[in-house]
Amino acid sequence: MTPNPEIRTRFAPSPTGYLHIGGARTTLYNWLFARRHGGTFVLRIEDTDEVRSTADSVTAILDSISWLGLDWDEGPLDFEREKGPHASYYQMKRLASYQEHTKRLLDEGTAYPCYCAKEETDAVRKEAQAKGQPMPEDPCRRLSEAKRKEHEAAGRKAAVRFIMPDEGETIVDDLIRGKVHFENRLAPDLVIQKTTGGPTYNFACVCDDHAMAISHVIRGDEHLSNTPAQLRLYEALGWKPPKFAHLSMILGPDGTKLSKRHGATSVLEYRDQGFLPEALRNYLALLGWSNTESKQLFSPEELVKAFDLPGCQKNPATFDPVKLAWMNGEYMRALAPAEIVKRAEPFLKKAGLFPPPPGPSLERLAALEREKFKLLPDVPGRVDFFYRETELTDKARKTLSAPEAKPVLAGLAGLLASFEPFTEKPLEEAIRGFCAARALKPGQVFHPLRAAVSGRADGPTLFLMLELMGRETVVARLRGAMSKLGQS
Repeated sequence: MTPNPEIRTRFAPSPTGYLHIGGARTTLYNWLFARRHGGTFVLRIEDTDEVRSTADSVTAILDSISWLGLDWDEGPLDFEREKGPHASYYQMKRLASYQEHTKRLLDEGTAYPCYCAKEETDAVRKEAQAKGQPMPEDPCRRLSEAKRKEHEAAGRKAAVRFIMPDEGETIVDDLIRGKVHFENRLAPDLVIQKTTGGPTYNFACVCDDHAMAISHVIRGDEHLSNTPAQLRLYEALGWKPPKFAHLSMILGPDGTKLSKRHGATSVLEYRDQGFLPEALRNYLALLGWSNTESKQLFSPEELVKAFDLPGCQKNPATFDPVKLAWMNGEYMRALAPAEIVKRAEPFLKKAGLFPPPPGPSLERLAALEREKFKLLPDVPGRVDFFYRETELTDKARKTLSAPEAKPVLAGLAGLLASFEPFTEKPLEEAIRGFCAARALKPGQVFHPLRAAVSGRADGPTLFLMLELMGRETVVARLRGAMSKLGQS
């Protein structure tokens, strides 16, 4: 990709919690757009919420983005180190810059100190919105110098408000939604500096996007209503605004806004549940974007090449956990057996299967069961019986409870106790011969045999499974199952 220094995108999360699906999709789209056009992807931490921002949230966000495989060209590496020419990428370390721009707006008369309590202004605003009326003028906009001194003498701290126009409209020219019109009379004067001296989100992001030369602001549709005030700030400060693109809302399967009740929504939860990052990345790309070929599965290179903003949709996207699980299974089946084992190592360790106990190699078993894997925990879940006896599934228990099961197991134990060679083809021939000699249908023998040695009613190819387990284990489990049947 030919470098294009004019294309600069950013993801600017607030570190007040984990990175959830909506934020992950926003990160991905900004990353894809930058990579598609040879531009720069910036990560910036918007930690102006002094009460709710935490170091743990910063770590979780950095870990989530890294796990998804989305590298950033500029931004924090950890709490101490940063990379890029526009540091710092933590907003609370940029306070002097915001205060300088606030002072300029105050000096030019486009902003004013406001001594009203937040509860008072919120109440007035809600009442006006409920009645569909214009925002009443803030009482502090034309406050006399004497009144200001009176408030200050009383110990009232001032926020700073930016004056919004009272008439006309502000038009947001959105790359996804087209021209969106907002009536200025409905917008209150915007708080740009809190009584603590810190900036508000709307002001800080404008200052930083300008300072960091961001060319495209790609973000969720919940920020669309913030854009008119931000455009007015760009105008007042004499800065060229970036291009805006507001992504569609993400809904749950029931048509309501995606939330925790729809299942795991944190990226790290999906990691811990055993999803592959490339599968989640692929799925997120399709959550509000489509390609002309209606293609579903992409390699990382294909996704970068295919993605662009014209494919982004206005209408809400529906999060489908079933489709995500299907896609993850497709990605797992495409991995080499050794890679499956490598990815599943944390889950194998948790199950006590890594390093593996004596028996067949995990790679061989991964190859055997690969078509049935959907999530990484499926790996230990489907191969554990090769190394140790497991609890019977309900179907296996029902199979073994049939009256004909015990004599079948007894006959098989006798047949296999000294059988050679204990390999797939000879085993199949001998056991089919056992069925014929006793006038039994294959299912009457195969099903209890599988249930007795594996504890389940499904699994890999039966005779290869027996070969991999080995004669000693197979015969011991047949006899153990017979003993349990005798006790029941």
